[in-house]
Amino acid sequence: MLSFQAMNEKILLKNLINIRWIAITGQLSTIIVVNYFLNIKIPIFLCLIIIVFSILINFLSLFSKGKSNYLSENEAFYFLLYDTIQLAILLYLTGGIYNPFCLLLIAPVIISASYLKIYYSIFLSFFSIAIVFCLSFFYIEIGWPESFIFPKLFTNGLVLALIISIIFIVVYVYILANSSRNISNALNQTQIALINQKKVSEIGSLAAAAAHELSTPLNTIFLILGDLKKDKKINHDLLSEILLLETQANRCKEILLNLSKNPQNLKDTFLQKTTISNLIDLNFDKFLKSKDNLKLNIVKLEKSYEPLINFSDEIMYGLGNIIQNATEHAKKCIDVNISWNNEYILVSIKDDGKGFTKEILEMIGNPYISDRKNENNMGLGIFISKNLIENIGGKIEFYNNNGSVVEISLKRNY
Repeated sequence: MLSFQAMNEKILLKNLINIRWIAITGQLSTIIVVNYFLNIKIPIFLCLIIIVFSILINFLSLFSKGKSNYLSENEAFYFLLYDTIQLAILLYLTGGIYNPFCLLLIAPVIISASYLKIYYSIFLSFFSIAIVFCLSFFYIEIGWPESFIFPKLFTNGLVLALIISIIFIVVYVYILANSSRNISNALNQTQIALINQKKVSEIGSLAAAAAHELSTPLNTIFLILGDLKKDKKINHDLLSEILLLETQANRCKEILLNLSKNPQNLKDTFLQKTTISNLIDLNFDKFLKSKDNLKLNIVKLEKSYEPLINFSDEIMYGLGNIIQNATEHAKKCIDVNISWNNEYILVSIKDDGKGFTKEILEMIGNPYISDRKNENNMGLGIFISKNLIENIGGKIEFYNNNGSVVEISLKRNY
């Protein structure tokens, strides 16, 4: 089952980019104010080069991920590592440890401790501490308008305070974040257990109701069969058919009895192994209600038999949301192309509707996006489908081609 905790802990690229824009704006305004308004001379040209380089990196970060708005832990770590190095260079150019903005070295460490695995935070913490040590010895002095002399003891105390602050804040934030993750995971597991228990109870209630309702017609069948067996005029062949019918009726009675007693032990093996085309057919029938003229065309692009896959709720629900979206926006037809190779099953779902709007395509992957004309649509369907499919190792892409097109790649099961 999909871990919603894992989904919640994913880091949005957009958030880190926005934080970096705030940092760039603050850095740029600070060096301009300090150099031109406070007459504190700094190597402003070099500082501007570093800031412009960060602006370029920010634009590249935005476009390099394409439509995906999530970062893996490695990508987030390198993102934070770059921010730490960039800040360290600016601090080196503007007074080193004596620059009041040296405290900002803590910011990337806090983000790392909140979202990334512990070894990323440990590495970034030691790296930041090493930077603090280096900046206490190597830096370009600022041309202060007044005399600027600090006792050596104060400088050592400042270095020690920064190091202790980094260590303390990392440990503090990580403990709180880890505790929050554990509580969230426990709540998710509790919710899953409650949902499963509710399903079992509902199945039990339905089974008991079915057994009760069907008992009357079954009893009637048994009475009629009993009367037929007593008829001495009945021939041997017909009697054998009556006995077979009685056997099957008894079997129905046993099945209903078992269903009412142990509904949770009954297993439907029909969908343990199935095909993508079967799941698409099921979902199409499920969501097609008012559009009777809507047609579904499934084309298998390979001559061999369509490979079976292990049925999972993620695939069923993920495909279901995509099919539902297609049936809502299609005019007359939905075309599905299914192909496969040695590693993947490839599915293309295309409708003949108006297609995705530019705003939707730019924001696909984010929750709560939808056509503004439909106030009841919260826009979570595509977001959930994307996460469900990606969490089982699949890939999903969205684009327009005379209508909306969704391409899904799923790993084959052998």
